Amino acid sequence: MRTGSIARTTHETAINVAVNLDGTGVYDVSTGIGFLDHMIEQFSRHSLIDVTCHVKGDLHVDQHHTTEDSAIALGQAIAQALGDKKGITRYGTAYSPMDEALARVALDISGRPVLIWKAAFTQPRLGEMDTELFEHWFQSVAQAAGITLHIECLYGQNNHHIIEGIFKGFARAMRAAVEIDPRKGDAVPSTKGILGG
Repeated sequence: MRTGSIARTTHETAINVAVNLDGTGVYDVSTGIGFLDHMIEQFSRHSLIDVTCHVKGDLHVDQHHTTEDSAIALGQAIAQALGDKKGITRYGTAYSPMDEALARVALDISGRPVLIWKAAFTQPRLGEMDTELFEHWFQSVAQAAGITLHIECLYGQNNHHIIEGIFKGFARAMRAAVEIDPRKGDAVPSTKGILGG
């Protein structure tokens, strides 16, 4: 099993995150932000990556630290679980329709973190979550996991549908990228022999 776990405590958050890349999409998520819980649960279910994510953050200040640190810890746990990345497919792409909205997510577990974000929202919050934090969550995951990540909402009107389509697309792209390709054996999927840099 390819697993990773991160525990960290700062003056802003206390976090425990664990992942199993070879799971079945079992999740146990509690961040204190209901909508973020829902989105991380969607990620787990549709990527088949088991996710435990428990966060106690300074929500009396705002949601920024909880959102950012949950993403950093999740990205670090994924990177830990990937190890030397031998045999992985490496790339993943998904089109994700959610009613009238359509998201496209393409990623490369390259070791070179980049986020290209082309999505916008017409309301400041979904549930109690600030919509401006969604881009920051994905930036933090990409940075911590070493992912080149391109996210676009091709079209859509309902803000809930837009972001849920994005999270489900990310999940399905990650599911493809972390899979072991039996034809690759234990080779690192790069002509350099390493990923990153």
